[in-house]
Amino acid sequence: MKIFLVEDSSVGPINTRLAQAELKLAATQLHWQIVDTLVESDFAVVAGNNIPADTALVGRKVALVSVAEVFTDPISALSLAEKNAVVYEKVTDTASVPAVSGIKRIVAVTACPTGVAHTFMAAEAIEEEAKKRGWWCKVETRGSVGVGNEITPEEIAAADLVFVAADIDVDLNKFAGKLMYRTKTGPALKKTAQEFDQAFAQASIYQPQSKSSSQNSGTQEKKGVYKHLLTGVSYMLPMVVAGGLIIALAFAFGHFALDANGVQTLIGEPHLAEIGGLAFSLMVPLLAGYIAYSIADRPGLTPGLVGGMIAVSIGAGFLGGIAAGYLAGYLALLLTRRVPLPQSLEALKPILIIPLFATLITGLAMQFIIGSPIAWLMTNLSEWLSTMNTSNAIILGMVLGGMMCTDMGGPINKVAYAFGVGLLSDHQYAPMAAVMAGGMVPPLAMSLATFIAKNKFAKSEQESGKAAFVLGLCFISEGAIPFAARDPLRVLPSCIIGGAITGGMALAFGSQLMTPHGGLFALAIPGVVKPVLGYLLSIIVGSVVAGVIYAIIKRPEEVKA
Repeated sequence: MKIFLVEDSSVGPINTRLAQAELKLAATQLHWQIVDTLVESDFAVVAGNNIPADTALVGRKVALVSVAEVFTDPISALSLAEKNAVVYEKVTDTASVPAVSGIKRIVAVTACPTGVAHTFMAAEAIEEEAKKRGWWCKVETRGSVGVGNEITPEEIAAADLVFVAADIDVDLNKFAGKLMYRTKTGPALKKTAQEFDQAFAQASIYQPQSKSSSQNSGTQEKKGVYKHLLTGVSYMLPMVVAGGLIIALAFAFGHFALDANGVQTLIGEPHLAEIGGLAFSLMVPLLAGYIAYSIADRPGLTPGLVGGMIAVSIGAGFLGGIAAGYLAGYLALLLTRRVPLPQSLEALKPILIIPLFATLITGLAMQFIIGSPIAWLMTNLSEWLSTMNTSNAIILGMVLGGMMCTDMGGPINKVAYAFGVGLLSDHQYAPMAAVMAGGMVPPLAMSLATFIAKNKFAKSEQESGKAAFVLGLCFISEGAIPFAARDPLRVLPSCIIGGAITGGMALAFGSQLMTPHGGLFALAIPGVVKPVLGYLLSIIVGSVVAGVIYAIIKRPEEVKA
């Protein structure tokens, strides 16, 4: 059998290359041949979401397989492609939206706080479920690098439903007037079929707040306190990463000098230290500003930013920023909804009245009412973290490491992560070390388990284990989700034990981490992690313990069948 591989640009260059590599390996195992020209082939295979509108394909047998299918089981994907290959017919320029009668068309948007794992894994799950049901589907990802696979106005107009799976606040104004169902990335990834079943039954017409705040008020309230916090964290993260890495570089290029007591002290390179310090100083204002933005949209941004800057100036830290963000957001929302003005003055609300009064009230409240108690709390917390003994450090590390492994990117995981990230603004780097080390354990442990107990895992799980290893190195805990979804009662306890051991060991070694993401690849910059050997050893021990435990207690796949 001779096959020709066709690229689908909508899945991105990385997924395309990885999928084609998997297909080539699978073709070799099937004793098939990958040819360089379409003319030589028996049929063409497109790994992606859509068959490109290429005239060269017209009259040729073409099969479409999803990237998720290829990564899960490439041999089965090729076998299925052979069965499903059909003669490709010419399409018109407007055929980006299929016009098959009776087929439901949905457009979807996915977004998570970090914009890395859940965003794209949920997108793949949605596409896969839509394909199973014979629906046309296009998913727009709002990831850390911006909008991917952007949905066009024509596709929106033709869609029967807008399916939004987002853990943070995202701009949905272009979907105004469309039937919309909203959920989170977790359910969309783990319970995709259930979410699809209730999507049309529970969907409602979406109207942006700017057009009808009264109609949208219920939607705003349903977002919840937790979602507002995650929105603020997601906007703050790039600043934390940049500031932490630049400060680490400052120390890497620094020098030793004698302080006032005659003790040698490492002095950071002044220009880099200044840049990194300025970046860190913006962390809390961004957190507060975008918490308020999530609550009240643009009117909340200014008072939130100002409240966050006041929190920094009075030493209230990230807890003060969170308080300022919620205060500014709900105050701006209250002014937006409850302050009646003549129609002639309504246009002044967002540019004069709300920024003025919300900023003034938030600033005075932070300076004279809220700020001082929170600053006292942050001071004592920082002192405790700086002076805690080894036993307390181990306990804190075990709690944070275990929390990171509890729900693989869910609420408990995000609370621990937000705690570690927030303390970076006060130059407390130890909790972040426990958080990242613990978060790397689940995918690394599952990868190890598939290696040492191969006979207990199906072929698809073994392939997932290979991908989980890379995801674990990148600090993407969600790489363990396929295993946790299949066998939660064994996977989660194993990972929690390993994560707790890793977190405890990391702080027992006195580990410190100056950036909130990057995994082991962050170690490429000197000074980001201290001490390196102790930090790496804690990750290795926790991952091995968790992997061995799961390899022992897992039931063989054939027994489960």
